[in-house]
Amino acid sequence: MDRIEKLCSYLKPCSTFADVGCDHGYCARYMLENSLCGRAIISDVSAKCLAKAERLLDRYVKNGKCVPVCCAGLEKIDPETELVLIAGMGGEEIISILDSAYIPRNFVLQPMRNVREVREYLLDKGAEITRDDLFSSGGKFYFVISGAREGNKNAYTPAQLEYGKGDIHGDLGLFLEEELKKNRGYLQRNLSAESRAAVAERIKFIEGVLSGENE
Repeated sequence: MDRIEKLCSYLKPCSTFADVGCDHGYCARYMLENSLCGRAIISDVSAKCLAKAERLLDRYVKNGKCVPVCCAGLEKIDPETELVLIAGMGGEEIISILDSAYIPRNFVLQPMRNVREVREYLLDKGAEITRDDLFSSGGKFYFVISGAREGNKNAYTPAQLEYGKGDIHGDLGLFLEEELKKNRGYLQRNLSAESRAAVAERIKFIEGVLSGENE
């Protein structure tokens, strides 16, 4: 499966679904074609990008099952929308979107970087993280965080804050092995003593996660 197909597998049936920063609108199409939502909202800050999704979802727009909204983040998305997807953005951008509006009732977030910061933000705000793992597609790894606005009962270790709660014997293990190889490669470079120490500490941490010592 490609990235979009795998990302869509994290989406659950709901009455209303919003894809924030929808790009081509493929996730909304998946929800509508599979009758997983009663109504979909597609939004993007760029009218040009939103127009691409509107063309893809034209028949759903015409019958009122899909509503296009040009706005920044969650600005014009009803806070009671049952499920909100925010994918393909940096973690800092996702945090900015949530912080300037609200944490959705239920959410699926797929940050491209700064994933730890997203976890820390959600936990600090009392959100419940119900699923926190990653998948591989096209030789790349993607973290996905699912949860709800309220009900935080999660305790996170330093390792889980950094890498989530994926299966160490699955894609997470493969990701960590790649991270280990990459960081060992850094040590072959001409680094300052400070940078070398930081990389060595990172290697030690990853090795601890892989061995189960840093849980």
